[in-house]
Amino acid sequence: MEEKDHRALLNQGEENELEVFGYQTQSLRRAICLTASVLTCGVLLLVFYWRPQWRVWATCIPCPLQEADTVLLRTTDEFQRYIRKKVIYLYLSTLKFPISKNPEEPLVADRHSVINHAILKPELKLRCIQVQKIRYVWDNLEKRFQKVGLLEDSHSCYDIHHMFGLGLTHEEREVRRLVCGPNAIEVEIQPIWKLLIKQVLNPFYVFQAFTLTLWMSQGYIEYSVAIIILSVISIVLTVYDLRQQSVKLHNLVEDHNKVQVTITVKGKGEQELESRLLVPGDALILPGKCSLPCDALLIDGSCVVNEGMLTGESIPVTKMPLPHMENTMPWKSHSSEDYRKHVLFCGTEVIQVKPTGQGPVRAVVLRTGYNTAKGDLVRSILYPRPLNFKLYSDAFKFIVFLACIGVVGFFYALGVYMYHRVSLRHTVAMALLLFTGTVPPVLPAALTTGIMYAQKRLKKKKIYCISPQRINMCGQINLVCFDKTGTLTEDGLDLWGTVPTADNCFQEVHSFASGRALPWGPLCAAMASCHSLILLDGTIQGDPLDLKMFEGTNWIMEDCNVDYCKFRTSDSNIIIKPGPKASRSPVEAITILRQFPFSSSLQRMSVVAGLAGEDHFHVYMKGAPEMLAKFCRSETVPRNFPQELRNYTMQGFRVIALAHKTLSLGKLSEVDSLSREKVESELTFLGLLIMANRLKKETKPVLKELREACIRTVMITGDNLQTAITVAKNSEMIPQGNQVILVEANEPEEFVPASVTWQLVENQENGPGKNETYINIGNSSVLPEEQGNCYHFAMSGKSYQVLFQHFNSLLPKILVNGTIFARMSPGQKSSLVEEFQKLNYYVGMCGDGANDCGQLQLFGNYQYIVQDIAITLMVCLTMSSTHAYPKLAPYRPAGQLLSPPLLLSVLLNTCFTCIVQICAFLYVKQQPWYCEVYRYSECFLDNQSNFSTNMSLERNWTGNATLIPGSILSFESTTLWPIGTINCITVAFIFSKGKPFRKPIYTNYVFSFLLITALGLTVFIMFSDFQAIYRRMEFIPTTTSWRVSILVAALIQFCVAFFVEDAILQNRELWLLIKNKLGFCSKSQYRNWQRKLAEDPTWPPTNRTDYSGDSQNGFYINQGYESPEQIPKGKLQQGGQTTEQHFWTRL
Repeated sequence: MEEKDHRALLNQGEENELEVFGYQTQSLRRAICLTASVLTCGVLLLVFYWRPQWRVWATCIPCPLQEADTVLLRTTDEFQRYIRKKVIYLYLSTLKFPISKNPEEPLVADRHSVINHAILKPELKLRCIQVQKIRYVWDNLEKRFQKVGLLEDSHSCYDIHHMFGLGLTHEEREVRRLVCGPNAIEVEIQPIWKLLIKQVLNPFYVFQAFTLTLWMSQGYIEYSVAIIILSVISIVLTVYDLRQQSVKLHNLVEDHNKVQVTITVKGKGEQELESRLLVPGDALILPGKCSLPCDALLIDGSCVVNEGMLTGESIPVTKMPLPHMENTMPWKSHSSEDYRKHVLFCGTEVIQVKPTGQGPVRAVVLRTGYNTAKGDLVRSILYPRPLNFKLYSDAFKFIVFLACIGVVGFFYALGVYMYHRVSLRHTVAMALLLFTGTVPPVLPAALTTGIMYAQKRLKKKKIYCISPQRINMCGQINLVCFDKTGTLTEDGLDLWGTVPTADNCFQEVHSFASGRALPWGPLCAAMASCHSLILLDGTIQGDPLDLKMFEGTNWIMEDCNVDYCKFRTSDSNIIIKPGPKASRSPVEAITILRQFPFSSSLQRMSVVAGLAGEDHFHVYMKGAPEMLAKFCRSETVPRNFPQELRNYTMQGFRVIALAHKTLSLGKLSEVDSLSREKVESELTFLGLLIMANRLKKETKPVLKELREACIRTVMITGDNLQTAITVAKNSEMIPQGNQVILVEANEPEEFVPASVTWQLVENQENGPGKNETYINIGNSSVLPEEQGNCYHFAMSGKSYQVLFQHFNSLLPKILVNGTIFARMSPGQKSSLVEEFQKLNYYVGMCGDGANDCGQLQLFGNYQYIVQDIAITLMVCLTMSSTHAYPKLAPYRPAGQLLSPPLLLSVLLNTCFTCIVQICAFLYVKQQPWYCEVYRYSECFLDNQSNFSTNMSLERNWTGNATLIPGSILSFESTTLWPIGTINCITVAFIFSKGKPFRKPIYTNYVFSFLLITALGLTVFIMFSDFQAIYRRMEFIPTTTSWRVSILVAALIQFCVAFFVEDAILQNRELWLLIKNKLGFCSKSQYRNWQRKLAEDPTWPPTNRTDYSGDSQNGFYINQGYESPEQIPKGKLQQGGQTTEQHFWTRL
């Protein structure tokens, strides 16, 4: 058997990529495992539950995937989690109509469909697996599992229209429904018993159950019961929370499965059915307002949808039909246009439909069920990505360390008790007590309490976290990426003015602040018509920029009527006409006949419009000035266009360019067949629309606070690069005096490799009498000496993409000082954040042991309960409720438990505790009144009168029945208990650090009250001579002077511990000095690059051009885009990177 037959990849190249291995179940192996499970009382089954891969390896043998009845799936990320799945057979014989068994006859119209490849003939069956709600079928042709429930991306526009446009036959629909499953996003409401079992079978709770059973068998009833009550409360609350989440998610998606839809069935016409019966390829009819139950591809008509469910912005989006193309190119890449403009996503709301001609608006079902956009969103909630955070791996190491101590204690006790020939039962019990006592039973409560308090504080500020475990990472954030518009600047844009052109020259600026109406002309017509606004229930809705631009014309929208709408068609139900405040216009109305929507990748939009009273049509276009100028006739673009554009962008204005041309078409019907390429060509440049993009009042203070906290800030925007630079300077994201280097990268051409040019921005000055910053690009080739490393790289999305593809090894050098990324598409923004994370940055994006159980045998039962329940546990559960300090610190809190200050803090406090307790243990034996109570009970009774402070207590105490073998009554335990208890209070106080990360301890009223109460209770127990208290606590009355000595010793320990913690361990300057002396450096990738670049005299480059493959400047490759066979072996090794395996996996 070859490895390729046994192993394959699912979802190759995608985020949820999985390795799949084939296995065949062996009856003998299953029988052996079943017998072993019975003999181990179910322990083996529990292990198999925790480790599904062990179950597969124990009961199955490897085999080719084609023959497998069980598959083992493994994630390809660093966690390498395993999932076990059974292979399921689906039989087409269950369908209620005859099916051809001829292998030459396809069962679905699309011959290349995976469904045809999956069905075995003449058996009429197929093999499949269900993984995380997605169904995969075995492709007998490709010899691999493939996803079903969607149309293949290889279909061309022609295929979509002609193969699916008229609908599917009834028989084909039934076959697809059986193979693909229902079009339903079903979230099961987990039964309480199932949730309860899952919680109880958690490895920690299983260990805890074993521990508590053991402790109760040894007589620790009260403490065990207290822990059981705490655990039950914790489990009940967790189950309740999970149940509520399950119910909420179920209710959120349930309505999706009950939508009534109308489809076209080939040969039978229209048919109404429930949305769960839809299959990929169905022809769906959109009657009007509705909620989409699937992902669909629009083929006829256009519509307006609200995609707020996906994007969070309730801005209407116009969807256009997939064009009729004769070529065989896949439909997603039929042109450079964004394919999402043709796709209606599941869960979004259709708010308006615009039919073309006489037929209805139609769409082809593209994806169903969990394959849809909404299904993918729900899957991300049901199966979240594991969190790789150093703190959690360190916590796991800590628990493993405690377990190792327990193992050592186990064998030590085993040896000691066996040496003294103690009974086997008692020996094993004591050894297990030492083993189980090392892992505190209340550890889960202590670890989750902090997150709970943090969530509560965030919720008060209306901040919601869908992944609470990530809250701990927030304190480690050292880079924040900001969007510009609406985040750093005001949400709305203010119209500043227009700069029209005439005779290849810019004309006088029209200022909106003057109050004068915008004069009629092509520029005014473009502003009134070139937008995606809609009229919904009498209200104009759409993109805020479009809305502000339209309002500047003083034109209005109305429903279409015969008087004004000469070009009236079913594609347009509104008209645009001059309002009361608009300037006089010879045109009574404008009708938008065709729209080519805005795309972030295209950076432009255009419309075909008809003006009432005219026989020809007009094209109006708006977009990014540098982009739009490329589509205009050169003679219409003013020669000083770059300078004029820079003049406004350098002042931080948002600049939009507009263009126009006249179309000579004979018929209205020809408008629908126009291609975008033909419409957007040979235009006349009309001018610029200038919009003020003012900073928010809180922008500067927030950026200043982040800068003072040594948190780096980066701007990622879709706006103009020069505008972004100006906003960065005005907001002081780029501090005054720092240099900016423009990075411009170009794709390779026929004889020229990819290149990157570095250009220094210099001569920063303020315009006379203005506050705006002006920037000139000079020819200086070096940075000023006094500026040192104070430089920032700025680039566009296009340059970033070229760098990512052709200069990948150069990219980290740029990112460690990259501050401005403009004209970035959503995909590029995500890619950039991932690249920052690869450099070990903790990135934020802003846009629209608690107790010592090792001495279990040292104290009595009630001593242990008072110390661990009444004091330690209560303090532990409230110490995290201290609020955050209002000002950010210029450094991060420790992100790992194994950092030197934390380790030293724990070790030194442990040492202090040991020293004080050992001294007290030895010193108490030197006292004249000391005796070993069990061996010299008569001596003890005779000497009670020498130190008892309460004669009545003396007589009653000496007469009790605790002086029997097995009692732990001793002077040692009476002395050590108050020292240990006060030590718990001391540690809680010292570890509850206030400034710089949290408010002072006294602001946490509950915690402070508990500390004071615990201390008071301890002192009270020490100095009281109440018989009931001493009997329960199993104490012996001692002299007052000795009790005072104990208190003084505890006080001295507190003072020493507090001084060491505050003056040494928390002394940041001291630690920095030690780091410098020892030559310790951060291992973060970005820190390594910063050190390397600081020592490189040629960095940063300025006013030069580098080419990919240039031997002098390095060999830049990206293995994600280039085949390994095309790269020399030595350079491949140089460009490759090793990935560190996760600790959990290594274990």
